[in-house]
Amino acid sequence: MINKQRLTARIIGFLFISMSLTASLTVSAGQLTELQQRAMDSNLAWQLVESLTTEVGARMPATAKDAEGVQWMGDKFTELGFDKVWTEPVTFPRWVRGTESARMIAPFTQPLTIIGLGGSPATAGEITAVVVEFKTYKDLEAAADGSLKGKIAYISNRMERHKNGAGYGPAVTARSRGPYMANQKGALALLIRSIGTDTERSPHTGGISNSQHKEPEKGMPVPAAALSNPDADLLSHAIARGKPVSLALEISSGYKGEYTSHNVIGEITGATAVDEIVVVGGHLDSWDPGTGAIDDAAGIGIMTAAAKLVAAGQRPLRSIWVVAFANEEQGLYGAKAFAAAHAGEMDRFVLGGESDFGAGRVYRIRANVSNEALPAIHKLAKELKPLGIELDLENKAGGSADVGRLRAAGVAVIDLSQDGTRYFDWHHTANDTLDKIDPQELAQNVAAWATVINAAANSDTQFGPIIGDEKNQIGNVVLENNPSGKK
Repeated sequence: MINKQRLTARIIGFLFISMSLTASLTVSAGQLTELQQRAMDSNLAWQLVESLTTEVGARMPATAKDAEGVQWMGDKFTELGFDKVWTEPVTFPRWVRGTESARMIAPFTQPLTIIGLGGSPATAGEITAVVVEFKTYKDLEAAADGSLKGKIAYISNRMERHKNGAGYGPAVTARSRGPYMANQKGALALLIRSIGTDTERSPHTGGISNSQHKEPEKGMPVPAAALSNPDADLLSHAIARGKPVSLALEISSGYKGEYTSHNVIGEITGATAVDEIVVVGGHLDSWDPGTGAIDDAAGIGIMTAAAKLVAAGQRPLRSIWVVAFANEEQGLYGAKAFAAAHAGEMDRFVLGGESDFGAGRVYRIRANVSNEALPAIHKLAKELKPLGIELDLENKAGGSADVGRLRAAGVAVIDLSQDGTRYFDWHHTANDTLDKIDPQELAQNVAAWATVINAAANSDTQFGPIIGDEKNQIGNVVLENNPSGKK
């Protein structure tokens, strides 16, 4: 929570700060142009992503590669000259992937390509059962309780492709909640169509919501796996012939004790406002099929490089923290641990931001700041315009998955929306590899975040706190470059 005494002092301070002072930045236009050009010319982010994906690879939580990733991150912060580097413990249930196999055994025989969902329990050896198709999660939900006893449920809806990833939310319910609903309906197991937009025979993994059963009233999830999109098509075609389709399925995954990983934090200490912190980051872990390049080595490289570039010139007035969050994939454990560890000092975090959507070009800035800080956001949007970035006039940024925990505690946040047209072709698959990242698009991300970090760290603006359920409209204050107020 926000410290009440500091909050009171900050509000009183607002009464004596004019709107023009709030929006003022200490960096000249020439310096900003030079910073953006240095970012576009730099290959530091690429070097970091290449290093992490080559030298460590997939960073599945609670594995030896998890520990290697933590060591790698600390070493890189130190090599790059961050003033302080430290770790904070993050403890979570240890889920271990076992063997996974599926095949159609009647009326046709076909192998099926699957991958188990994170948090899935094991089947009782190899099970064989008739499969029942549901077009959507809601169709499964509408089935009578107990009606699937002795059967395998299958949800077949396909994710839609959108630039902003809008198809993910409606589709992912099948993965996150489906295993619980299948249990309620009496099913032995659940198969889903991969939550992805590709046509490759490469299934997408991902976590089951709350799979460690911290809310017993939700029941237990059934064993669950995702089919690749072509295999889902194959299964649906077989079912469409009107004869019962039987499958053999085996999953030997499950939870085995606990594991302690670490958030890794690198600090660039501010020149004057040491205790005012711009906090940015990405998540260090990844799923196991690929090398975790787009999810989220890219975010780690972008934020680390952006902070380093800002500090390479004159030391920023405020401090900058780059946080490499542990185990985002299986339940935001690193973000929750960070928020808990710093619960009494949220007012030190003047602005938060996260990169966790690959390396596609940034095309939009979204903010969630106090009304007093809106002029600074307008100025920042103008500075981002040469990079092809427009301002979203709704002041409702969420902070993404990890930094969103800070937003919930009242910290102001910035989101930079990336082009995710192809992101879900590779997300959580064996195809999440370095070749999916375009170096120039990666550099544009670095330039954008360097601009944001530089503006926040070299500003006297108090961007927060965000109190209660405020829904400010940036459009209420006229933009110089968009007087119509249209998006």
